[in-house]
Amino acid sequence: MENKKPTFLELLIEAHIGLDRQGPGSSKTVEKALSFLGDLNRFKNIADLGCGTGGQTLILAEHLSGNITGLDMFPDFVDALDKNAKSRNLSGRVKGIVGNMEDLPFEKDSFDLIWSEGAIDNIGFEKGLGHWRSFLKNGGYVAVTCPSWLTDKHPDEAEQFWLDAGSQLDLIGNNIALMQKCGYQFIAAFALDEECWTDNYFYPREQAISRLVEKYKNCDTVTEYAELNRREVELYMKYKQNYGYVFYIGKAV
Repeated sequence: MENKKPTFLELLIEAHIGLDRQGPGSSKTVEKALSFLGDLNRFKNIADLGCGTGGQTLILAEHLSGNITGLDMFPDFVDALDKNAKSRNLSGRVKGIVGNMEDLPFEKDSFDLIWSEGAIDNIGFEKGLGHWRSFLKNGGYVAVTCPSWLTDKHPDEAEQFWLDAGSQLDLIGNNIALMQKCGYQFIAAFALDEECWTDNYFYPREQAISRLVEKYKNCDTVTEYAELNRREVELYMKYKQNYGYVFYIGKAV
């Protein structure tokens, strides 16, 4: 592997496969989101879309007694989820499958809860919520995190960075309106704390990236990948008052 020039996608997987999280978040924010859902015993069938290696999936399993299916497009992440679930004796209730969030391989009206952290933005907030609605039972819940503008001020360099990454950030109020348009009653929204970005994601990721730079010496692709990730950190620290990840929680009606 050291002699082969890796692609951006291969670097993304290699950098993230050993991390507890593949994006901003924390056990506290999972628990806070769950606190808006009422009686947790009614959630018998749960999907975690864009589950990664299952950091939040396993936290969900600690608080919910139902069965959880984690879906991700990367087989390596799904394998890691299954391994992590087995190590915690959760294989009977937690399983991973490879799949596409834009074309879910499930029966309609089959889930009590659809969870997704840091993933819906990859396909679009409205598109994701619209597609996922039909897989929820009436009265079921959706809980997702999505990068959003926290203020009316949208710094040009931050906005351009997210556009280049394929993301179009919107204001919280506009996303709430989109959620309602897609067939959900709005329940709650809250921004993730700074430590969800720094302590739980950026710092561990930087350690992984530093190892990649050392492993693939003098590789232009790795240098570019490292610079892009470090640019993301730089912009967040500069403009964290203007944007962040927001948890959106809705009920299918």
